[in-house]
Amino acid sequence: MSTKTNVNPSIFGAYDIRGIYGEALTDEAVYAIGRAAGQYLNIPEIAVGRDMRLSSPQLAENLIRGLTDQGVNVIDLGMVTTDALYFAVGKFNYPAGVMITASHNPGKYNGMKFCRAMAYPISRDTGLSDIRDLAVSGEFAEPAHKGEASQRDIIDDYVQHALSFIDVKKIRPLKIVADAGNGMAGLVLPRVFKHLPCELVPLYFELDGSFPHHPASPIEPENMVDVQQKVRETHADMGVAFDGDADRMFPVDEHGDLVDGSMVTLAVTNSLLHKFPGSTILYNLVVSKAVPELVEKLGGKSGRTRVGHSFIKAQMREENAIFGGEHSGHFYFRDNWYADSGLIAFLIMLELVSVENKPLSESIKPLDVYYRSGEINSTVSDVKAKIEEVKENFSKQAQSFDTLDGISADYGDWWFSVRGSNTEPLLRLNLEAKTQALMEQKRDEVLAVIRG
Repeated sequence: MSTKTNVNPSIFGAYDIRGIYGEALTDEAVYAIGRAAGQYLNIPEIAVGRDMRLSSPQLAENLIRGLTDQGVNVIDLGMVTTDALYFAVGKFNYPAGVMITASHNPGKYNGMKFCRAMAYPISRDTGLSDIRDLAVSGEFAEPAHKGEASQRDIIDDYVQHALSFIDVKKIRPLKIVADAGNGMAGLVLPRVFKHLPCELVPLYFELDGSFPHHPASPIEPENMVDVQQKVRETHADMGVAFDGDADRMFPVDEHGDLVDGSMVTLAVTNSLLHKFPGSTILYNLVVSKAVPELVEKLGGKSGRTRVGHSFIKAQMREENAIFGGEHSGHFYFRDNWYADSGLIAFLIMLELVSVENKPLSESIKPLDVYYRSGEINSTVSDVKAKIEEVKENFSKQAQSFDTLDGISADYGDWWFSVRGSNTEPLLRLNLEAKTQALMEQKRDEVLAVIRG
């Protein structure tokens, strides 16, 4: 049966659905998406989780109504983190899962992330565009019978799973400041720390989708100021901030200094290769060169991937990689159905600091031998033409050069990557060098061409 819907196709992105609630993203659209997903996936049951955003209960209700009206049984997990939803789908063999969240976006946004069995992500190329087209058309077959919804609390199961990645007995009584940003980490972290001998100093653990203190987007340095100050004030051993759906985490060392995604990738790699020698570690192409150098030194295998979770997860499956790291705070684990988990990465770092019995900064310092520009975005009128211009200016002297994702050029004592945004007329520059002065000089040279 075809019923005209008012689904705005613009809310469908490369990896998920996202929009402003009440504008492009409406209750009616979410109901239609539920019916479309139920019909397209053609599965008997699906797990549904949601974050603490003010619109999430309403969206969950409409999504569940759409799914059950299409004949699918729903396991309603209630409020969970995104990585707990992935865990539930993997652990309990659900054929698919949907997480209602807009991750780190401001409170007026909401959205959905879909996955298949074993937490395999559904992106534009693997079904999301089909769900979009079906939702827009409204051509839903009438099912033989309606589905039913039941509830299940999986948080404690997830906490035990995350803790299984470390030896809890090795954790020292450290003082940890955690900033949940009024997001889902506020629900999970108290249950995690019940099992640890650490003192937890909580910041903004109240679940509040209006984000009264700061946006739950710790990749922006201004949203890390509170956790940095609290670490210094309380003389804590370490700090950590999570984004809204708590699948990404950003640590702070004992001095209150930021620890970037490359250094988290290094620290987790260091820990895992000591436990599981010879394993394969993947990293995206803007992560520090220190990562493959450490992997080689410790006798592991390393591989470089494009930026983006669908690329890194697929390559991890192909190569049976134990771990994958991205500069953006996403950390993926083979034994977590190749899904990302900020909590697992945080626990591994906590174990590393405990086992090495020295401050976090001292654990990282010998591994961190480069100076990084961080990701610098520039608005350009023509992304492809500008990438060609950068290539023309910089490829000839490079020791190695590739076009895996934009362009990357390595000169030995410095390297850079320039790639376009999927969604905006932006070029993203990441550059790294052996000295601060060289990094700044080369950064300015490349930016002069990008912005010229």
